[in-house]
Amino acid sequence: MKTKQNWFLAAVLTLFCGICIVTCCHDGKDEPVINPTEDTSQFVTITDVVPDAILEIRYFSTYNFVGARIDGYEEPTALLTRQAAVALKAVSDDVRSQGYRLKIYDAYRPQQGVDHFVRWAADIPDTLMKPYFYPDLDKSVLFEQEYIYERSGHTRGSTVDLTLFDMATEKELDMGGTFDWFGPESHPDFCGNPETGEYTGDNSKSPASRSITQEQFDHRMILRRAMLAHGFNPIDTEWWHFTLKNEPFPDTYFTFPVRQLNPNPSLKE
Repeated sequence: MKTKQNWFLAAVLTLFCGICIVTCCHDGKDEPVINPTEDTSQFVTITDVVPDAILEIRYFSTYNFVGARIDGYEEPTALLTRQAAVALKAVSDDVRSQGYRLKIYDAYRPQQGVDHFVRWAADIPDTLMKPYFYPDLDKSVLFEQEYIYERSGHTRGSTVDLTLFDMATEKELDMGGTFDWFGPESHPDFCGNPETGEYTGDNSKSPASRSITQEQFDHRMILRRAMLAHGFNPIDTEWWHFTLKNEPFPDTYFTFPVRQLNPNPSLKE
C-alpha cells in the first residue's frame, strides 16, 4: 500500500512540476506557432470578393526594398482569409461612394517571404534599394529599430497593405510617401493627429526635415477612417497597414505560396 501511495505522490509532483514549467516559468518571448500549415481552405483571392480592387503586388516585382521578387510570391495576386476579404469589400464600397478604389500592395504573406526579408536584412552590403526606401537609415539598424521581424502579422492571413486610387484623376491618391518607406514619415501621426484627423504640420521626427502637406495627410485619413469603420485596426508605424480586428487565425502562421486560388463556393456570403 505504501508503494502505491509513493507512486501516486510522485505522479502528482511530476504533473505539478510539468505545469509549472509550462506556465509559471514561461516568459512570453517564445510564443508557440500553432498549426503552421499549407491549408488554403479558409482563404480567398481578394479580387473574387472585391472585384474592383487594383493589384500592384510589390513583392512579386523587383520594385520593393529588397530589389528582387520575394520568395513565396508565385503569381501577382493577393489573398486574405474570407473574413478579412468580406470586411475589405465593405471598405471598398465605402470609399467607392467617395470616388476611390482600393489599391492593394500586399496581403497574405507566406513565412518563406518573411524569411527572405530576414536574410536580406542580415546581408548588410546589399543596399541596392536604399535610395528609394531607406535613405536616412544605415541598414544595420533594421532589426534594432524593428523594421524587419522574424514573424509578420501578414502571415496570419488577415492583414493588408493598401492605398487609394482616385477614379476622377485615374491616379493613385497622393499620400505624401511611398509604400514601405522606412522612416517616421510613414507613421500615421506624422504631421498630424490621426485620432482627431487634425493636421499640425509637425515634421520634427523626420531626420531629413521632410514633410507632408495637409492634403496628403487628409488623404491618409480617408483611408484610415474607412478601414477602422469596417473592422480593421491600424499600427502606429505604417499608414498603409491594417489588420482585421477579429482575425480568425491569431496564432497560425501559414506557409502556402501566394498564387491564384480557385473560387470556393462554400465561402461565398
